[in-house]
Amino acid sequence: WNEASVTHPDGSDRRMLMVCQIKKAHQNNWARTPYIPVNGAQPLQHLINAIISILVYNRSCEDVPNVATCKETFNLYYYETDRDEATTFPPWREGTYIKVDTIAADKRFGPGSKETNFETRDIGPLTKRGIYLAIQDTGACMALMHVRVYYKYCGPTEKNLAFFQRTIAGPYMSSLEETNGTCVVNSIPDNGERATLRCNSEGEWIVPKGSCLCFPWFYNVLLKNALFKECGRGHYKSSVGNRACRMCPAYSDTRDYGSTECQCMQGYYRALSDDASMPCTKPPSRPVNLHAVVNQTTARLSWERPYNDGGRDDLTYRIECMRCQAGFLACGPCEDGVDYKPRQTNIAVTNVLVRDLSAYAYYKFKVFALNGASWVAQLDPAEADVNVETNEAGKSYELIIMNIILNCFLFHIVPTMVLGLRVSEVSQTEVLLTWNNPEKMNGKIRQYEVSLDLINLMGEVLYMNLLNTTTKRSMRITGLKENSVYAVKVRASTDAGYGPYSVPLKFSPLASTTPAPKTSADHVGTIQIIVAVIAGFCIVVAIMLIVFCCRRKSQKHKSKLDLEKVPMFVMGHVKNGTLSYIPSHKTYIDPTTYEDPARAVLDFTKEIEASYVAIEEVIGGGEFGEVCLGRMRSPNTKNETDVAIKTLKSGYSTQQKLDFLGEASIMGQFDHPNVIRLEGVVTKSQPHMIITEFMENGSLDTFLRKRDGEFTVIQLVGILRNIAAGMKYLSDMGYVHRDLAARNILVNAQLICKVSDFGLSRVLEESSDSTYTTRGGKIPIRWTAPEAITYRKFTSASDVWSYGIVMWEVMSYGERPYWGMSNQDVIHAVGTGYRLPAPMDCPQVQHKLMLDCWKKDRNERPKFGQVVASLDRMIREPEQLKAIA
Repeated sequence: WNEASVTHPDGSDRRMLMVCQIKKAHQNNWARTPYIPVNGAQPLQHLINAIISILVYNRSCEDVPNVATCKETFNLYYYETDRDEATTFPPWREGTYIKVDTIAADKRFGPGSKETNFETRDIGPLTKRGIYLAIQDTGACMALMHVRVYYKYCGPTEKNLAFFQRTIAGPYMSSLEETNGTCVVNSIPDNGERATLRCNSEGEWIVPKGSCLCFPWFYNVLLKNALFKECGRGHYKSSVGNRACRMCPAYSDTRDYGSTECQCMQGYYRALSDDASMPCTKPPSRPVNLHAVVNQTTARLSWERPYNDGGRDDLTYRIECMRCQAGFLACGPCEDGVDYKPRQTNIAVTNVLVRDLSAYAYYKFKVFALNGASWVAQLDPAEADVNVETNEAGKSYELIIMNIILNCFLFHIVPTMVLGLRVSEVSQTEVLLTWNNPEKMNGKIRQYEVSLDLINLMGEVLYMNLLNTTTKRSMRITGLKENSVYAVKVRASTDAGYGPYSVPLKFSPLASTTPAPKTSADHVGTIQIIVAVIAGFCIVVAIMLIVFCCRRKSQKHKSKLDLEKVPMFVMGHVKNGTLSYIPSHKTYIDPTTYEDPARAVLDFTKEIEASYVAIEEVIGGGEFGEVCLGRMRSPNTKNETDVAIKTLKSGYSTQQKLDFLGEASIMGQFDHPNVIRLEGVVTKSQPHMIITEFMENGSLDTFLRKRDGEFTVIQLVGILRNIAAGMKYLSDMGYVHRDLAARNILVNAQLICKVSDFGLSRVLEESSDSTYTTRGGKIPIRWTAPEAITYRKFTSASDVWSYGIVMWEVMSYGERPYWGMSNQDVIHAVGTGYRLPAPMDCPQVQHKLMLDCWKKDRNERPKFGQVVASLDRMIREPEQLKAIA
């Protein structure tokens, strides 16, 4: 090989190597490059595929005399090494090198031609820090113009607010080298996952995955490039993301740059369920035009919406009843038996029927207007009040007779008694009732009210039930129980109120009815007949009182047996003139008492077609299998709702299946806004499923730990009130939970708390001293009352103890009760009188309620109804919460 200089077409001088030993055969001429470092001579992190490009001039030999050889090819080799070691090594022979290719010229050129051949070859993958290239001539006439060695890489770049370093392309055509990005300043990975890009073999970035998002109080000015700026005054950004800052909602503002939330102006508030995008609002003004219509011992309160609803759409009302002395003086709380329809609190309508008031008594009713801001404002809610004076009572049969007399001789304000009540059709489970108008309607009849009583064979009323109303003079009642006796009565209503009930009509679904009452003419006879009726009635009443006293003990036992057999009804649904019954004060029925557990599932749950349910993701593990998030489609519409799905794991034992179905049978008996709602079950296909409402915020303990310090004391009291209301409902049903803890309280998107997890729960018998002995399951020591730990017996009072621990968990934002103490240490400490101290910033009244729940004598602990009342007082009188324990 000879070295020479030539002029390049661009006018620059270039060095080249030439060889043309064509007059002698058997040529073996070598040229080798200096040491070529790969990747800057750094240790290779990845395999590299190098590319060699060669510019070569191949001369033809036709004009050269005496040519012994004139080949058109040459051989290309390379040698890998970690250091520059070339002296006489590697030796000039083929076996030492790795052959790349025998390269043939595309064309050969004549003398004076400036044309060249250009060849490229790939080598690799390379594994060491550097290489030598060698070219072997075996008898050609050629010149090497240049040799270039390079590899491909993806240059540094920025994508989705993440920066990616220079990345060498992979050695194969299918190579995709994944590179993790680093979030730029003032941003974090989306969902905690690092952003990635992939570098292909051509040195191109492809397949972006993940991204980075701006901090809550920053926004990306240029959107595509990472130029961040804090939100200005009057603007906020409450969550991680790349959207722009938003203007503060109405009645709020920011004091500084870079705000995640706008502060409400003085006198305005955000409800606990409001997010940062919601405007600040005010509590409502008082209800207006409150008035009462009194009919005997019933008062119907009506009012109009406040002039100012505070800018919210969650307006509700609360009724407070006060019993007063004559002249409406010295008022105090009403008696417990007063009944409110539809309810006393959380009322969405603007009228309430208050029943079972005392006759000839003075009452003061207050109607409070509330909205979501009322609970946060800690101000006394605005109220309107009205005074009510009741007249005669209206429930005894003696007074019905007196009303008959009045109906005959006096001027009427309300309608007279309904006449002609009769059974038109009767079957085993339903009856069609019809009746005539009152003799004197005294106005336009607005509606009729039908009351159905279940009675025993002695004629004594077992259940007194006020049913729904109708505008027709007939009603079909379904859902009756076979072999039972009922008494039905009807009364009419005008704008002045309700008239007296009709004479009760007895009937049995399987027996012929008693003779229907006679026509109105029979009831409006002479005064002599009426007086005789009254006298006879008084004699009958006297006899019945004597009989009642003599038989009271025996009948008490008999009534109890009847109660166990007959469900209780209070309200009904009217649809197309047909009224069906719904249970009122239900008593819990233990599914284990069923001979066939499948029957309990059939009685208390709703079977759902598996095709209506879709499992989307696993969100946890349960006692029987997995807990999943899913979607449930309504059979009648295309609407879908999020649901939680418990599945029964494969390979389950018979006992596990019974426990699984038992839990569904338990939940299916509950209907309360603070108890988890069962949507239904899937038992006719695999896997078996229990489907409940989905609670977006998960368990209360985890929720509180994530939101440590974010709530006001009144908001925490509201959380505790939710739990206490749910437990009162369960306790009233005769149900012992046995595992009440913050981990078993679920929180939905509206921050409503609901009692859940009935896997360990058992029934509480009718006696107040009744207990339940565990089946050997584990007892949660830190939450369990001492008597339940020692004797493995549980009562509603032991649930109250557990509720006190839940109170402590809530006020401490999910701390572990008794901290790092072992279970044995906890048992010993509680047994010797130790009680948990008040959490930080806990109100004194709250800690006192906890200590009441933790009294050693279970009979001294408050009932759940008393706990609810205590919490309601704290909410109504927030000044109680100012003294810190």
